[in-house]
Formats: sequence, structure tokens, C-alpha cells
Amino acid sequence: MVLRFHWMLPKGGEVTDEPQTAQAAARYRIQATSIYSPAPRPDMEGWPRFAEQAERSGIDSALISFSRYEPDPLVVSCALGMVTKKLKFIAAYRLGLMQPAVFVQQVNTISALIGGRITLNIVAGSSKAEQRVYGDHLSHDERYARADEFLAVCNSFWRSEVEAEVDFEGKYYRVEKGKLHTPFLAPGRRSPEIYISGHSEAAEHLARAQGACLLRVADDPSKLRTSVARLRQMGVEVCLRMCIVCRPTREEAIKVAESLLPERYDPTRVAVRDDSQMYREAATRTENHWLTRSLWSGLAPHYGPVWTTLLGTPQEIAETLLEFKAIGVTQFIMSGWPELDEVEIFGREIIPLVRKAEENMSEACI
Repeated sequence: MVLRFHWMLPKGGEVTDEPQTAQAAARYRIQATSIYSPAPRPDMEGWPRFAEQAERSGIDSALISFSRYEPDPLVVSCALGMVTKKLKFIAAYRLGLMQPAVFVQQVNTISALIGGRITLNIVAGSSKAEQRVYGDHLSHDERYARADEFLAVCNSFWRSEVEAEVDFEGKYYRVEKGKLHTPFLAPGRRSPEIYISGHSEAAEHLARAQGACLLRVADDPSKLRTSVARLRQMGVEVCLRMCIVCRPTREEAIKVAESLLPERYDPTRVAVRDDSQMYREAATRTENHWLTRSLWSGLAPHYGPVWTTLLGTPQEIAETLLEFKAIGVTQFIMSGWPELDEVEIFGREIIPLVRKAEENMSEACI
């Protein structure tokens, strides 16, 4: 299985023609330290440019995040799908905000409009404050229990014949004689690929029961080996979320990553965003941030764990990605700075090294 590479869709305004000077870096830091890096309006000038570059670079999909600070990811996926040809879209969605039958109907409609290039990143909910904005007051474990039922209903629709009826009765959802005449349309698939985000036992259970892949933040491969192996044995893939900073030398990559640090450290900034264990750990980790020689968590206490950064030369980054593959990781969702430059560097410098190594491994096994 070859590694699959995805990229986080940039926030609004991050794709520009400006030279990426120190002043540009300072503006980026200001935006990044705002809660969830707000992008209140769709960037239909910058996003298609990024999508076209991602396609040229060999990126499989663009992850479109969900938060109260951003445009709706399902609508954005459809809009960008209409102006691209190959790139797929991983639309994040917080369950519990609509009935599952309506959700399936929307996803199926999008699949028909953009040639099936839609997959889903399911988040049971992390920020209590944000969930309550949407009228959701369930606890962490209750949200995962509800997500299990929600996806069970969705999968019943996707796995049934078009004319078949779906009946379901649970604690959170009840469907009687459910029937949708708009099918999910994608080459070789009858349902979208489902990524489950999380780091708890409840997230792993949901991924095993209803998903195809568990999405979590990158960490030292030696710490992930056991959990990845367990999930793979159960038929669940593992996708790691991380940032990338690739430069000709390791020293230059470190300098660029450190330039994104805020001038002042506020330990409450991340902690108030999210009630997950991963976010609490990121907010309190202030000492040695080197998880491995190439994996640095120095930005995580300020911006959240997804800012865990893989940095170095193209060769060093490729070798680390292959280390993750060796323990069973199959996919990555990345981001970088500057976004447009970083995705172009990744496609030109890193993917060829990974593919060559995979080819050599395949030949060695014959």
C-alpha cells in the first residue's frame, strides 16, 4: 500500500502573491494566534489556486475544517469540486447538528455534482463552547455514543440498495422506512471514506465500528507502534495530522519553524479551545519539544497539537514518513508555511523520494 498524502486547505487569505518576508511571517503569526485562525468568508480566489497546485504536486485530498469561525465545509467542498478536476475533498463535520438521513442526502448530492470526490472527517465534538453554540450540550462520551448511532444510520443508507428501506431505533435517532433515491456516486465505491478524529478509546471504538481510518496527531513512531498495529489488525487505517517545514538544510527548517512562535506565551490560549486530552497536554508541554530528531512540538502549546511539525531536509522528511509507514501508518494530512510554497516543495522534493523508496521495497519483496 503506497502512502497517501493530503493537505489542509489554507485559511482565507493565506494564498497570496506577496513575497513571504519577515513582515508576512509576522502577519501570519497574528492570524495563527487568533482562535482557530478565522476565515469568515470563502476564499474563491486563493483556494482554487492552491487546489491546482496540490493536484500538480500529487496531493490526494484537501481537508476542509469545521468550526464556527469558518465557512461550511460541505458547501466549500462542492464549490471547489466544481473548479477542479482530480483533487478530492475531506469535509470535516460535527455530528449531531442535523438528522443522519438529511446528511446522507447532502453528501450523496455532492458526490453526484463533483464526480464522487468527497470523503468525510467525522469529529464527535471537542470544544464544549463551540458545541453549545450549535445547541449541543452532550458530554464527551455521550457525543461518541451519538456519533456511533449517527454513522450506523448513514452506513445503513449507503450500504443498502437504492430501493431498500432503512429502519433504525436507538437512543438518539429513529428512522422509519427510510428511503433516499439519490445514491452516493463515486468510481468503485458505494459510500464515502470516513475518517474518525480523536485520541481516546471512544474514538478508536468509533473508527473500528463505523469508519475506515482513525485520524490523530503525529507522535514518536515508537509510541504509536502498538496502537497502530492494533487498529490495522482490525481493518482500520491510521492517518497522521502534522505540519511540514522543508528547507535545503535542517538548520534553515528549524529557523523557519521557530519564526512562527508567538512573541508571548499564553498557556490558557489552547486550553480554553478544547476539552480533549491531547489539547490539554499540548497546552502544558513547555520543556523539551523534540519528540524525535525531526518531529518538533514547539508550536503545539501555542496553536494546538495539529501544529506538531515534521521539519528538515527533503531526505530527512521522506525518511521519517517511511518510518511511520513501517509501523503501519498509511496516510498523512499536512499543512505548512507558506502553504502554496510548501505543498509545491513537498510534491517536487519529497514525494519522489518516498515513491522511489516504496518501489525499491516492492521489488525487494518479489
